[in-house]
Amino acid sequence: MGRQLWRQTWPMAIGALALLSFQLVDSAFVARLGTEPLAAQSFTFPLSFLIIGVQVGLGIAIAALISRALGAREQERAGRLGSLVLLIGSVTIGSLVILLWWLQAPIFRLLGADADTLALIRDYWAPQLVAAWLGALLYFGYSLFRAHGNTRLPGKLMVVTSLINLLLDPLLIFGWGEWQGLGLPGAAWASVIAFACGLTIVVFTLRDKNWLAWEGLKQEARQSAKAVLGIAGPAMISQLMPPLAAMLAISVVAGLGQAEVAAWGLVTRLETLSLVVVLAMTMSLPPWLGRCYGSGDWAQIGRLMRLAAKVVVVWQLALGVLMALLAPWVAGGLSGNPEIRDDLALLIRFLLPSYALLGLCMLVVSAGNALGWPLRAMLMSGARLFVFYLPCLWLGAYLGGLEGLAIGAGAGNTLAGLAAWQLYRSVTDKKVAAQANKKATARS
Repeated sequence: MGRQLWRQTWPMAIGALALLSFQLVDSAFVARLGTEPLAAQSFTFPLSFLIIGVQVGLGIAIAALISRALGAREQERAGRLGSLVLLIGSVTIGSLVILLWWLQAPIFRLLGADADTLALIRDYWAPQLVAAWLGALLYFGYSLFRAHGNTRLPGKLMVVTSLINLLLDPLLIFGWGEWQGLGLPGAAWASVIAFACGLTIVVFTLRDKNWLAWEGLKQEARQSAKAVLGIAGPAMISQLMPPLAAMLAISVVAGLGQAEVAAWGLVTRLETLSLVVVLAMTMSLPPWLGRCYGSGDWAQIGRLMRLAAKVVVVWQLALGVLMALLAPWVAGGLSGNPEIRDDLALLIRFLLPSYALLGLCMLVVSAGNALGWPLRAMLMSGARLFVFYLPCLWLGAYLGGLEGLAIGAGAGNTLAGLAAWQLYRSVTDKKVAAQANKKATARS
């Protein structure tokens, strides 16, 4: 089981590492433009996370529904579900992108951006939204491959798109020869080109697969609407909560100063990069759990979750302690500004070790959507952010400035992880016991 989990996870881990590292590389290159461009980019992160939240929620629905259909040996229905959710996803993300472009000025003012920062954001936001839409379409393609047990192609494509972005970033941001480059918008255009290349490969690869079905979609939409909304709705709400929390968090950080906003933007990028194993597992594990759920094998589900939890906690704790010890050097490598560097080192010391329990919470929420209790997963996601994380962050900032904010955020992550695992145990232990009793009764 451990070897199979490794085979399913490592391609996604490498791909996610590449994908998230290019986001961090984006910010590292932008940091060389100065504090103002980096702060402007940091203000856009919560809205970018909002788009990602919608796409991940729909991606969870794709993986869960298709894996369940495959587990029940309903191949044709799996094809119809894949086509249906892909169509819905492209339209939904496109509509959201248009809305965020239209409302950009009032939203960024509400987050605390001043007039000069708004001017920088305006040039960057249009290509960044195009990149977000293309990235969402690419993610839906990845979800389809994962649902069919293929994690290698998505992993490889994440590496390829990251390399393309890495090569284009310095060229488009800083220019070449006499050409001065595009500055901050260059980072977004590099992402546009990289995602477009990846999406082209996915489309041509899907043409050779029998994973999509275009006949009978209307009837399937009527029959499966409740199931799709039952998973995608709570999953999407769960994924939308982090962007909302990020908006509230950055509004708190904005009250501390522009350098603090820039440092917070960098540690946000570093957070997603450091959680790469957890993110890969939340992508590779649910389809496996969904197939076990479809066949009613709760004992296997329990073994899988215990193994995954051990991997997540041990890995993230070791990485967090190492990063805390190396915080001054890591911060120095990401920013040459002394003020930003010192603030970033402080945030790394207190936040990175707490991701061991944050990762456990993320694992439970992801598993919940595959195991037939999306509402509990949604509530747990909300509790993590609005009961544990944000209150502790706000109280810490109120009492101790940036240092207090970092301590509070770390404490919130720890409490959320403990609560999530307790929720998981309370649900699955009953299922495993009931199944064991049923088998014992059948044998007797």
